[in-house]
Amino acid sequence: MVIQKNKNGFYAQSGGVTAVINASAYGVLNKARQHPGAIQKMFAGQNGILGALEENLIDTSLNSVEEISGLKTTPAGAFGSCRYKLGDLNKNVEKYRRIVEVFKAHNISYFFYNGGGDSQDTTKNLAEFVKEQNLDIKCIGIPKTIDNDLPETDCCPGFGSVAKYVATSILEASLDVSSMAATSTKVFILEVMGRHAGWIASSGGLAQDNENDPPHIILFPEVPFHLHSFTKKVEETVGKFGFCSIIVSEGVKLENGELLTNARGTDAFGHAQLGGVAPLIAQVIEKELNLKNHWAIADYLQRSARHISSKTDVDQAEAVGRHAVELALEGKTSVMTTIERITNQPYTWGLGSVDLEKVANREKMLPSDFISTDGFSITEKCREYLSPLIEGEAYPDYQKGIPRYTKLRRELASKIVNYDFPI
Repeated sequence: MVIQKNKNGFYAQSGGVTAVINASAYGVLNKARQHPGAIQKMFAGQNGILGALEENLIDTSLNSVEEISGLKTTPAGAFGSCRYKLGDLNKNVEKYRRIVEVFKAHNISYFFYNGGGDSQDTTKNLAEFVKEQNLDIKCIGIPKTIDNDLPETDCCPGFGSVAKYVATSILEASLDVSSMAATSTKVFILEVMGRHAGWIASSGGLAQDNENDPPHIILFPEVPFHLHSFTKKVEETVGKFGFCSIIVSEGVKLENGELLTNARGTDAFGHAQLGGVAPLIAQVIEKELNLKNHWAIADYLQRSARHISSKTDVDQAEAVGRHAVELALEGKTSVMTTIERITNQPYTWGLGSVDLEKVANREKMLPSDFISTDGFSITEKCREYLSPLIEGEAYPDYQKGIPRYTKLRRELASKIVNYDFPI
């Protein structure tokens, strides 16, 4: 193991948060505390990479063991996250230079960035920059995304808990609708996240014990939406079962590639800001079939539902954080920690790493053989992949009937560079 003595580390959270990203933070901070001779102090970026650019460094050495341990069962981003892409190294070199300036001032030689594809791109670019500058700063990416679309890792921490929430929610809502269908609502539509990949939508299929169980229809971004085949399926389902339960991914597209809805512009990464496809589908059903329906948008609820998180997901989130520190202490850089599936039944997994070049700005789509022939459901192969990821319960502590979550103190280190940097 290659160990640099008396050096500090920097950890930051990026992009949309999850129910288990703080478990990864715990993995990083707890592991670092076990190596005080190598990592003297761990800073965390206030609001992600902005913390480095603005020199707002949270001194986690001031947090107690109890506070750090509480991260394991607390959703969202304890240190604050951001949607801020540093972008191309050559075009934005001043931003990378600024980060290195702050790191030098605070004796930081380890950089851990916890996020999705854009975040891995930031980590890769920073690793390239410090190499060009002949600086010894280890840059390690930690996977996180509810979309489960990072390549080179079996799954992404954050996804398993969302999958569990979606499968549970569609099961319970379907029981509700079936109870009322004789005289009231005939169709229920649940909109879930998934800009380009249908991983989250597919997880709703885990609610099915057999092919006739709800959800009866899943609309994937990978499958073009055809009005006639869709309305025909809805009509047939209501005729057969008395009701129809639907999951729709926010990124569903027409055959020409145009999104069903894209009225909200773009986010800070330049991605389409989606949402609102459920009411559109509801209007189609009302207009074409004259069926009473209800719709819901899972939105932030699906990614913040720590009370129903998958134990597998929590364990993996913590493990990739811990492994990131191990890799850095071994002298690795410009890599991302990965989860490796060993066996399906029983489900066993291990940890690995991959060069960031293979991950940054790349997406893993739902494979075609995970989608049924008619395009409205999942296959058994998909079910075998998904099922282990939602297994196990890891409930937080409850107080007065609601979860007790950690409210982390965020005490900033004194600024040394101490001048404003334009964001």
